[in-house]
Parts: sequence; C-alpha cells; structure tokens
Amino acid sequence: MREVNGKNFEQEVLQSDLPVLVDFYAVWCGPCQMMAPVVHELAEAYEGKVKMVKVNVDEAQDLAMSYGVSSIPTLAYFEGGQLKGVSVGFIPREDLERKLAEWEKG
Repeated sequence: MREVNGKNFEQEVLQSDLPVLVDFYAVWCGPCQMMAPVVHELAEAYEGKVKMVKVNVDEAQDLAMSYGVSSIPTLAYFEGGQLKGVSVGFIPREDLERKLAEWEKG
C-alpha cells in the first residue's frame, strides 16, 4: 500500500480513475496497528477495483484536518474526487467489505 501526503494526495486520491480507500493512521495507534493487516488484505483482494492508500496523520496533519479526521483509524472512501463514506475505529474485514459494497452503490 502506498503512503500519500499533502503533496501527492490530489493526484493519488482525488484524480484517481479507481475509487480510493484512504487509511488515516498513526504508528503509535494500537487500533491502527490492528486495522493495518485488514486493509492490506483488502488491498490485494480489491486490486484493480479499489485503490488503497495510507496517510500518516502525524506527518500530514493539514490533510487529516481538512477531512475532519479527529479519531484514528479513520477510513475514508473517495470516488470521482468526492468523499463518499467514512468509517472511524477498528472494523473487522467482513464489516469493511460490507461498507465498501454500500459505498460503491451509494
């Protein structure tokens, strides 16, 4: 999974041809560490359908603030440059897959 920041967020996320799931995280965050393998597994399972990237909120505070990220992990789903859905906190893989399906329809 690719790490994005304020310099490449627009290109990697907002201008992406694919829908993008952004994992806002921090290295010191326990729930973020639990969420990481789930997102990595889904990145492989959804390859070519949904792009998955990570944003370190400590290194990209302005980006996190601009999307209202106040708790982590926060997963944000973008499609066509627009924020379509948000999930805050740890979420099991099955639940995340359900959310992705909802967001894709929405």
